[in-house]
Amino acid sequence: MPSTSIELLPSHLWKHFEQILKIPHGSGSEKALGEHILAYAKSRSLSASKDKVGNIIVRKPATSGREKTAGVVLQGHLDMVNEKNSNVAHDFAKDPITAEIKDGWMHARGTTLGADNGIGVAASLAAMEDASLVHGPLEFLFTVEEETGLTGARSIQPGALQGKYLLNLDSEEEGTYTIGCSGGGDSEIMFPLKRKASRIKNAYRLKISGLRGGHSGLDITQGRANALKLLARLLIQAAAEVPYELLKIEGGNKRNAIPREAWADFLLEPANIPAFQALLEKSGSDIRFEYGSVEKDFQGRLEEIPRRKTDAALTTAAQRTLVAFLDACPHGVLRMHPEIAGLAETSTNLALIRCAKSKAEIICSSRSPIRPALEAARGMIKSLAGLAGAKIRQPEAYPGWAPDLQSPLLQIMKDVYRKTFGRDAAVVAVHAGLECGIIGEKFPGMGMISLGPTITHPHSPEEGVDIASVADFWKLLTAALRDLV
Repeated sequence: MPSTSIELLPSHLWKHFEQILKIPHGSGSEKALGEHILAYAKSRSLSASKDKVGNIIVRKPATSGREKTAGVVLQGHLDMVNEKNSNVAHDFAKDPITAEIKDGWMHARGTTLGADNGIGVAASLAAMEDASLVHGPLEFLFTVEEETGLTGARSIQPGALQGKYLLNLDSEEEGTYTIGCSGGGDSEIMFPLKRKASRIKNAYRLKISGLRGGHSGLDITQGRANALKLLARLLIQAAAEVPYELLKIEGGNKRNAIPREAWADFLLEPANIPAFQALLEKSGSDIRFEYGSVEKDFQGRLEEIPRRKTDAALTTAAQRTLVAFLDACPHGVLRMHPEIAGLAETSTNLALIRCAKSKAEIICSSRSPIRPALEAARGMIKSLAGLAGAKIRQPEAYPGWAPDLQSPLLQIMKDVYRKTFGRDAAVVAVHAGLECGIIGEKFPGMGMISLGPTITHPHSPEEGVDIASVADFWKLLTAALRDLV
């Protein structure tokens, strides 16, 4: 942890977070962190188990005199989103996250920090350790691959938990209780690519970079640009004025992150470079005007790249159809919530594209708490794929979590917050996937609520956690464990 004049409280929570930063734990690579938690539980003489997908459950007995009170589950996910700026040398498979502190916030250096959900995991470890806490029977549930499809939550077996209440530690605004969330589902489009030989000897790359990206649910209302959509726009504008032959398009990184960078490799006659540069300057100026207040660091650059003899260009028809699909593919908010101001109800994210020799894979992720609306959003993508002659796979969507304003747990937690801080907590639903929807289906009747410290810009290198809010989060959590009976 970086040295700082700010006191990091509670110290044992930050101690655990510092250890988490040292252990690679991107989605699908949580094993090492899971083993660390199992070893730590064993060192505390606590019961711990791991299921077939890697979820971990740890149990801590109630403090003396609280054995017959309601059991509480503290739940968080082990994985983080691995995102970095292209100019940062970082290997998420082995390098620790380097944190730094400025103006009361902790960030990473050019990468995601993993406060989502590392702070929640650290809080659970601190609760395992802290002998001063007063609580009933505790269970700690650590799930895997939350960020890439809620795999861990989907795999929990009925009967695996006994708690009456579940506190999900994956919210991102201190002072706010989350009591509902969107469901979601992906669309995986397999685009056939036909290629041809080309006589053009010079290859170039058009790259879009410098965008803010962010969480495809929480940040979808912020008006941020999608690098794939901008790239498709530029390619269509170029095709109308300057002939080029497309080799491939790449961009985006995670299904649940708004693409920050994208690029297209193509063949272009050197004589056409001035015209292409002029078009890029004009289009870039238009984009800066359109997104100027949001995307201040947008860049569009053209550079020459090596021309490999094995490179074959897309046929004219394949090029036209692929670029048009990206341009037409829906992205952004489709409908705002009619009753909750500022909350997106239904949205979709054009997330990424990868090109191989004979096919391109395009992935979109859609969200809505209303299943028919979610399926309608995915239906649009399916229809578009059909028109483009592409195959599509749409895995089963995960459920949303319907808000219950009359929940007994919510009433208790509102009282706890008021007694602890002398003010009322906000109560919201979020346009993001929380595991509560899936867990709630598996354990009917379990009271659930989500809370956490203040974390901004998760899923992007701008991610930061408000240090003071972590202390308040811990104060609230310990008070809740004391008062839940």
